Amino acid sequence: MQLVLNEDQRMLQDAARNFCRDHAPVDVLRETRDSRDPTGYPAALWQQMVNLGWAGMAIPEEHDGFGFGYGGLGIVLEETGRTLVPSPLVASVLLGATAVNLAGSEAQKKSILPQVVSGQMTLALALEETPFHRPSHIACRAQRDGEGFRISGRKQFVLDGHCADQLIVVARTTGESGDESGITLFVVDGNAEGLKRMRTSMVDSRNAAIIELEDVRVDQDAVLGDVDGGHAVLERVLDIGRIGLAAEMLGGIQEVFDRTVAYLKERKQFGVPIGSFQALQHRAAILYSEIELCRSLVRKALAELDGEQRGIPVLASAAKAKLGEVFTLVSNEGVQMHGGIGMTDEFDIGFYLKRARVAGQCLGDTAFHRDRYARLNGY
Repeated sequence: MQLVLNEDQRMLQDAARNFCRDHAPVDVLRETRDSRDPTGYPAALWQQMVNLGWAGMAIPEEHDGFGFGYGGLGIVLEETGRTLVPSPLVASVLLGATAVNLAGSEAQKKSILPQVVSGQMTLALALEETPFHRPSHIACRAQRDGEGFRISGRKQFVLDGHCADQLIVVARTTGESGDESGITLFVVDGNAEGLKRMRTSMVDSRNAAIIELEDVRVDQDAVLGDVDGGHAVLERVLDIGRIGLAAEMLGGIQEVFDRTVAYLKERKQFGVPIGSFQALQHRAAILYSEIELCRSLVRKALAELDGEQRGIPVLASAAKAKLGEVFTLVSNEGVQMHGGIGMTDEFDIGFYLKRARVAGQCLGDTAFHRDRYARLNGY
């Protein structure tokens, strides 16, 4: 399989890179953080991204999408990761729209997906209930109530959950926490009676929320997929999300490396650039090699999502584990090679170190995915 971009993908990459550098540099994230924007991302910027077609990148054409696939969405995510663009692209498009596209009925798809593509609706996946990523450890309950359900429980680390128009809530309809069977997905209005949202401040300025549900009433048509059969589609959504998040992390990794190499060429000690010191050259060479491995892994995983779809769970865990490990390494080295200024808030490099920590935990950390990778391969 060819692990390089074709001509159309290169054109998309160039366009996305130019847009992010011109309209959404790291300064936009800084300004959004400092202004304590209630949404957590500039609405005008998100609308520009929508107008470019990014919200419909992986949505089928019959639902007003552009059918560019996850390869195209991955390219966009990589470029937004380079400048840490604040947007609901991961929560609403990569996770939310994917869940609706995979599990939704035709009526649900026709109702929701065109609104996501046009920017009229944002989605968020309400999954996590513990400090660690445990997709089957669901205690949030959905009990039958006539023709519908009543949902009660608490969710945390819900990306963009504080402002999403619709929440995809993962709840338990039968069984006990830890069981893979008995999980059901529901589409719940973000302003439903009995639903409370509390925004949490993430160290990397990414948006998240705690969601509390107390007897939230939903109709039968709110069920996404099959009752009690949500685990399989949830795992599929999460694997796509992990690969997409790995693509975003790849962009951040590459940007840290590029900035660090540029600094090594500019900063002088003893009258020479510090990049001429062999010890720093060796460290940079190690980072370069690791980044190339990450790039091949992400390209392979994205290609399989749009191709024969072989070994997606294994590729997703391999990508998430490796990119999480390397993002931590590269961001650590980037800060250290920048010296004292790397630790100041005024210098951008520190934003990437913080993003590496949060992205590494999202949808499972390196330890979780190493264990999952081993189990998937029979160990």
